[in-house]
Amino acid sequence: MRVATFNILHGRNPADDVVDVATLGAAISGLDADVLALQEVDRNQPRSHMADLTAVAAEAMGADEHRFVAAMSGSPGATWVAATGEEQPDAATYGVALLSRHPVSSWNVVKLPVLKAPTPFWFHGDRLPTLVRDEARVALAAQVELPEGTVTVVTTHLSFVPWWNGRQLGYLVRSLSVAERPLVLTGDLNMGQRRAVALTGMTPAASWPTFPSHAPREQLDHILLDGALTATASSAPHLPLSDHRALVADLAR
Repeated sequence: MRVATFNILHGRNPADDVVDVATLGAAISGLDADVLALQEVDRNQPRSHMADLTAVAAEAMGADEHRFVAAMSGSPGATWVAATGEEQPDAATYGVALLSRHPVSSWNVVKLPVLKAPTPFWFHGDRLPTLVRDEARVALAAQVELPEGTVTVVTTHLSFVPWWNGRQLGYLVRSLSVAERPLVLTGDLNMGQRRAVALTGMTPAASWPTFPSHAPREQLDHILLDGALTATASSAPHLPLSDHRALVADLAR
């Protein structure tokens, strides 16, 4: 089973600030993933041409099973609030997605703790901190049915605030304590591999820098394993969109 995780930056190429849906589809097809986790996914957003980016990716990779879960509702710069799960199908939303070529027997959504108050954050190159507000965060789990048995695959996109994303990851791990093993935890965790492993107790399937995409110097994106799975190969391809590289691992039981 090939698993990939990719923060797609709503399909945007940071070099020219353009979203091209065809480029996204070609990039997803080239990953040739059996299970794909996506973060920063738009649905019905003007900046991504009102496209359903999950549906674009599903068609590109041939995934009959796919689910998008909104973390935020509305559009940046306008109404931008935490999603409730009761949004209309045509609402502008943003969140995470899981896609699978294999059957999925169940889906589960975990809403992660929200950092409600503004917090000081040091942006690269600034001497003084800036007060920032975080977005709502969610995780999505799927029970994927392989010929060899069930594998639970989870994806999330954690806060960029260092001390808070650790709390979110701890909460998620506790929420997954009863999930069927083996388990694959994927996503943009906004932390390095050493910290991610320490907080989860899981085994990394891929060790590649993923950010920034043009000259990656840190690994923010992860595929972590819990249970009887082994990584046989991995890579972090540079694709023609996003400020992250995709992370890919071939897994065997």
